[in-house]
Amino acid sequence: MSSNLPMRSLGVHGPRVSALGLGCMGMSEFYDPKSMDEAESIRVLHRFLDAGGNFLDTADMYGVGRNEELVGRAIAGRRPAVFLATKFGNVRGPQGEFLGVRGDPAYVRACCEASLRRLRVDVIDLYYQHRVDPQVPIEDTVGAMAELVRAGKVRYLGLSEAAPATIRRAARVHPITALQTEYSLWSREVEAEILPTVRELGIGFVAYSPLGRGFLTGNLQTPADLPADDYRHNSPRFQAANFSHNVALVARLRAIAARRGCTPAQLALAWVLAQGEDIVPIPGTKRLRYLEENLAAAALVLSPEERQEIAAALPPGSAAGQRYPERAMAAVNR
Repeated sequence: MSSNLPMRSLGVHGPRVSALGLGCMGMSEFYDPKSMDEAESIRVLHRFLDAGGNFLDTADMYGVGRNEELVGRAIAGRRPAVFLATKFGNVRGPQGEFLGVRGDPAYVRACCEASLRRLRVDVIDLYYQHRVDPQVPIEDTVGAMAELVRAGKVRYLGLSEAAPATIRRAARVHPITALQTEYSLWSREVEAEILPTVRELGIGFVAYSPLGRGFLTGNLQTPADLPADDYRHNSPRFQAANFSHNVALVARLRAIAARRGCTPAQLALAWVLAQGEDIVPIPGTKRLRYLEENLAAAALVLSPEERQEIAAALPPGSAAGQRYPERAMAAVNR
């Protein structure tokens, strides 16, 4: 099938990837866990590839390895059509418990070998440090990652949720192809320092949670709309008075989308895409109907006036509540 998705360069000298990637986390954990359906997830992955998408994003912590295994099964026989990204650094125990962050060289090497095995591939296209280990100099971590490149096990290196000073130090050790950090209409903190830093250094920006973990779709009106065991109940933005405040913000987005004849999700994705050709959002879904909705957003062109109106409707800092619970925010490099 011919490509329907446009392509973008991941960084000034980086590879070409589809303008929309596919985040795979929710296929194995966190969001509405009782609705997990691996057969449907594989159909989503195949449809994404058939539509011309190539950029798949997973991590060793998603489902404690199960997500990498799922992606590995889905791409069997289709490896040349895939730009495969995974991550290491968030340590979890056998029962899924979170044990902290590691970036020591021995751990980097062991995680890469384990990911290669679960993904059933010989090389990872983009290997990220998922969170920066405050106990290990970034030079040591990236140095070990660079050894994986020289060994032919990894093609490109990335960081996730890294501060500007950390990014600069890492880039002096080895070229960094991409920084992955949360960015959406209700998480615009990166606009102040992080985006200018990666643009100065020629690093691509991968925007995760571009739909605000589903909040910006407009499908959630009260916390009761989430299943009782959904991870998002732990998120401050999905709790109590914060929820009501944020629903009112999304109502502004819904009104603009209605005038434009698209869904709020499509408008939110189109806005992120319009922030620069160096930005690649990776919305996640495990359902075909939402994938089709997201794919259509890549064709939605916003005028400068529309971009300005959307940005003014959800200005920086307008969302109520932190992005993560306090413990998770503590793991964000600042």
